[in-house]
Amino acid sequence: MISDLMAALNQVATNRGISVESVIAALEESLVAAYKRDYSAEEDEDISAKVDVETGEMKILKDGKDITPAGFGRIAAQAASQTLIQKIRKTEFDSVVDEYKEKLGKLISGTVFRSEPNLVVIDLGKVQGLLPAREQIEGETYRNGARITAVVKEVKESQRGGGAEIIVSRSDKSFIKALFAEEVPEIESGVVKIESISRDPGSRTKVAVSSSDKNVDPVGACVGHKGVRVQSILQEIHPEKVDIIPFSSDPIVYIANALSPARTAGVKIDEEEKKAEVKVPEEQQSLAIGKGEQNVRLAHLLTGWKIDIEGVGDILKVSEEIEDESTSEKPTKKRSTNIERLHLDKNIEKVLKKAGITSVEKLKELERKQLLEIEGIGSRSAEKILKALSIY
Repeated sequence: MISDLMAALNQVATNRGISVESVIAALEESLVAAYKRDYSAEEDEDISAKVDVETGEMKILKDGKDITPAGFGRIAAQAASQTLIQKIRKTEFDSVVDEYKEKLGKLISGTVFRSEPNLVVIDLGKVQGLLPAREQIEGETYRNGARITAVVKEVKESQRGGGAEIIVSRSDKSFIKALFAEEVPEIESGVVKIESISRDPGSRTKVAVSSSDKNVDPVGACVGHKGVRVQSILQEIHPEKVDIIPFSSDPIVYIANALSPARTAGVKIDEEEKKAEVKVPEEQQSLAIGKGEQNVRLAHLLTGWKIDIEGVGDILKVSEEIEDESTSEKPTKKRSTNIERLHLDKNIEKVLKKAGITSVEKLKELERKQLLEIEGIGSRSAEKILKALSIY
């Protein structure tokens, strides 16, 4: 027959999603801490605790010998409760972190629990996922109760306490990579490899793919029979478009492919400067450039080469001014960084703008003390600003 203690331990373990062994270990550590505190034991003494889950008996051992004081069990249960709670929370946190670290870069699905201007909270079952504004696709709406899919981007300890934070994303390149990995078995098996991705979330993505098997067409594998595989991906990120191009170790071929759907007439490269001059038929020039210079910019980010469209003029040499996505911290043109994105009170926005602070980046540079030095910003306003920044 299961003892009352064992039943209670099982209940705690089930509710917390951790093992019974972990709960027992936490209880024993708490008892040792309580004994050392209440009975003035030295920190370096070899003190341990033993919990008999069948009888409910709790013992304190020193060098293996029972030294349990009279009435210790009842006193210790009260004294150790807070320590036990802390240790269980730590075990629970470690369990969640270990589980979701294994899911980094992979897709998860859940239900929108709460949607705020700067944050969407997703119910993932045992835990909640956080979709901050910076990880959302601009223009998407997230309704309470709706199903949502995202990629696990980061697992960290909550700054506000309460355990682990699971940061998920729909705007990151890894979301596209994870979608392809789920839809294309050849990617999961390693036959087809995604070499590079460049993306304007919500608008257009370019994906370069290669194959380790000469009998497997990497583009065809990603598109699928009658386009069924890529259509599943497009439905998830609609209205974003995806260009799937074959990767080549020959930069001339790779750059020409990257400018798809435009046709090129020739590519000259400067390997030392990593620059390319591309000839494009006149009727293909607008296609090669793309709306808002998007196509040539994404081709640059995909290949890592600076690309000039020959004969179109200096206005098209945009890629020389674009830093590689992996080292640049500047936001894309599509994503505004005006402080209005924080959805602060209008009065706070007005005070900040009057002080010359109009961007999120500039606001992030200020500490609480500096915020309080701004005329019109009190402690409550400063707390609101810091909270909005922490979840942006």
